[in-house]
Order: sequence, then C-alpha cells, then structure tokens
Amino acid sequence: MGTDYKKLQNGSDIRGVALEGVAGEAVNLGTEEAKNLTLGFAKWLADKTGKRTDDLVVSIGHDSRLSAESLKSAAIGALTEAGVKVFDCSLASTPAMFMSTVFDNYKCDGAIMITASHLPFNRNGFKYFDKDGGLNKGDITWIIDWASRWAAGCAMTLEAVKAGTVEKSDLIGTYSEFLRNKIIEEVAHPDHRDQPLAGLKIVVDAGNGAGGFYADRILAPLGADVSGSQFLEPDGTFPNHAPNPENKEAMASISAKVLETGADFGLIFDTDVDRSSAVDKSGKEISRNAIVAMAAALIAREHPGTTVVTDSITSDQLTVYLEECLGLKHLRFKRGYKNVINKSIELNAAGVDSQLAIETSGHAAYKENYFLDDGAYLATKIVIKAAQLAQQGASIDVLLASLEEPKEATEIRFPIEGENFGEVGAAVLDDLKAWASENGGNGVSIVEPNYEGVRLNFRREGLSGWCLLRKSLHDPILPLNVEVTEGSCETILAEIKAFLGAYPQVKVV
Repeated sequence: MGTDYKKLQNGSDIRGVALEGVAGEAVNLGTEEAKNLTLGFAKWLADKTGKRTDDLVVSIGHDSRLSAESLKSAAIGALTEAGVKVFDCSLASTPAMFMSTVFDNYKCDGAIMITASHLPFNRNGFKYFDKDGGLNKGDITWIIDWASRWAAGCAMTLEAVKAGTVEKSDLIGTYSEFLRNKIIEEVAHPDHRDQPLAGLKIVVDAGNGAGGFYADRILAPLGADVSGSQFLEPDGTFPNHAPNPENKEAMASISAKVLETGADFGLIFDTDVDRSSAVDKSGKEISRNAIVAMAAALIAREHPGTTVVTDSITSDQLTVYLEECLGLKHLRFKRGYKNVINKSIELNAAGVDSQLAIETSGHAAYKENYFLDDGAYLATKIVIKAAQLAQQGASIDVLLASLEEPKEATEIRFPIEGENFGEVGAAVLDDLKAWASENGGNGVSIVEPNYEGVRLNFRREGLSGWCLLRKSLHDPILPLNVEVTEGSCETILAEIKAFLGAYPQVKVV
C-alpha cells in the first residue's frame, strides 16, 4: 500500500519519517512523497497567484537534517518539471525562507523549508510560505489532497511551456545582513557605530541545527565576543542535546556555558531557528513564561496598551507582569503557533492593536516583522536592548525584575486509549466543568474566558494555584499543566487524577 498522505499533516506543517533507524518507525516521507507534495504546493501557489506554474519563482532551503539533501533534490525536480524558477538556498532558517518573498533581490512567489523542527534525527518535513506568511491548516489539507491524487495517478499534469531553472543562492547571507543593519541602526552606538556590540560577550547555542550563522555572521562582525558559543556546526545526528529551547538538558547546557565563560547572556535556537530562548548572566533561564515576558517588554514602551496573544498554558504571574508592570493587555488563547498568530492578526483586523503573538515554546511573532515567528528576530531585539542597556551599565536581567514565578510548576500527559480518543477527551472536559461546579465550596472555580480545555483556579487555605486540562493538538493525550504559588502541585494533581480515575480509557500516570 502507498503512503497515507493525510498522516503527514501536522497542523500547518508536513512531518514524517524520512530515515530508517528507529524501531517501529517506517519511512513515509521519501523522495516520491516529497515530489508529490511539492507539485501540490506548486499548484496551490499557481491557483492563489493566478499565474501559470512556469511563471512562478520559489525558494527552497533546509536545516541540518541528514535527509535534507535527498528531499530537496526531489522537490527541486518537481518544481523544475512544473517550469518553476528555483532559488536553491541550501542551509537556511525557516524565517529566512519566508523573507525570500520580501527581499528585493528575491521577490519569490513562495518558499519551501525542509525541516521537522526539534524532532529526532529520522524525521523531516516541509513548511510552506507565500507572501502572506505561513500556510494554514486548510491549505496543507488542500496540498495533501492533490499530492494523494498525483500518487494515485489521478491528477492532471502541470504542463509547463518553459523549463524550470535552478540558481544557487546565499539567502542566509542576505538575511544576516538585514539583521546586522537592524542592530547597527537601533543601537546607534555613539563611539563605534559599525561595532555596536563591542564589549559584549554572548554565548550562542545552535544545538547543531541551522542557527550557527547567528554567531558567525551577525554577532561577531558587529564586535561581540562569541568565543564561548557551542554546537554551531550543523550535524543532523544532534549529538550534544536536542535542538529545542523547551528541552531541560538543552537549557541546562547553555546556562552552564554562560556561567563558565562569564558571558553577559546566552541565546539558544531550535533546529530551524523559528524559536529561541535566552539565559541571563547569572545562568537563569529566560524561557517559557519568561521569554514571553521578555518579548513583550521589548515593545512595551513603543506600543503602550497593546494586546499580547499567548498560548493557553501561561501563568497567572505572567498576566500580572504584562498588565500591571508593563501596562499591556494579555489574551490567553490556544496552543499552536499559528493559532496565536492568526488570533493576533484577527484582533488587528477588528481594530484592536496587537503587536505580539507568542507561545511559551519560543515561537514569537511581531507585527512589525510580518507576524513571522522568527527566533533570530527575537534574539536580535534582545541583543539590541542588551547593547543599549550596556551603555547605561545595566544588563537584560533588569527587564524581568518584576516578573514573579510560581512556587512549583509541572506538566503531566495522560494517554487516551482506543480509536475514539477525541470523543473521550471531549467528554472528560465537559465532565470536568461539572465537577468544578460541584466543588465550588472547596475552593475550585472555572476560569473564564478560556479558549482551550478547562482551566481551574484552586483557592483554599494552604493552597493557591491553577490547572489546565486540554486535548493535545495532534495526539491521543490529555496534557495537564499545574502551577501553585502556595501549597503543592501534588494536591491539585491528586484531585485531578482521582477525577480521571472514572474513565477507563484514560491512563492515569
């Protein structure tokens, strides 16, 4: 049997198994699938732009994954078969690929990034862009439908009048120049304009993904000492730690490096550089709620009162910081970076100013930057502020001095067994609301408005905290997040586990 293309959809991305080597994971994203998916994207792009495929210009790049070259070769073959002019950008970042639709010397109709973000070495995937940004879930479904037709021999061919061409391109060089110029202009150092980062020591951790350019092609040319940086070399086996700012080992690694080298701060990227987090000079992690707070603090003065859209698992302390310390508004929405981005865009369209959409995972999208979730752009804004503060004898940790943190925080993921896991999850959430109403006298209350799952406050003697139980975006799982400022997470966990014990298909761990 052929590949079930529907199983390759991961929200607004394509992801699959591209290499053998992991038991129980058969390859389902090889060169044939890459070709058919690319043809689907070419048709989608032609339909949207009103152009023939042989009038399209498309860029393609990849991160450091071992399967990248073979998938890229297959995708380029499909594009040139359709007559498309192709810019082969080789090793690149996901945000840089979108910027190829913006930069004057590219002006691409569309862009393809070959990446599976932070997933293991055997996985890979595709992210697609046009001039309006990343494609949405419905667009990916459309592309998959057409890819399935081509795989089954049921779709028409894309008849090109002229042959497609391929041009090698240093897109990451153009992108690096764009960010360097932003730093130079905004720091505006009075003594050494072209070396505005002189005197700053910055650790960059690329996790052996595609982000090493940030140290070598942005920070170092502007005078920063990046000698303490680590794992800059692209290596698709990811031998040192997972390239993921949410990974505990990764954050511990860069924290230790900042302390070891006496750096002013550190920056860490995921594989394809659409996410980032930071570490201050004391080795304290600026991630999850803290990276949201940092991203917001960087625009608070220029955009007072703007609405910051975040995912659903942000803390109560973050809301206090955003609203009471920064004077902004906080809209806690849904998990999924496209969800928060689209909500922010929707607010602006309705006349509500929203300058930032950000997930605790490190996906940060600024309105000023095309609502592109760009880890290097967020890092650049941090670098600019750090350089400005350095001129005043201060460091970036002062920005978050008023951000309080919970006493304890944890996340538990409860598997749902059986084929009807969606129905079971929905029933659990409905029943949890009823349970909370019945336990109102015991200090339990439902948080409203709430856009994902069920969020509960627990307020009683010796206990102050909250929990959020929701359905996973893609998997048969009920994730539970718990935070407390007084008491223990275990108290809330015990009550939720007791509630879940009534559902045989939910595995209480």
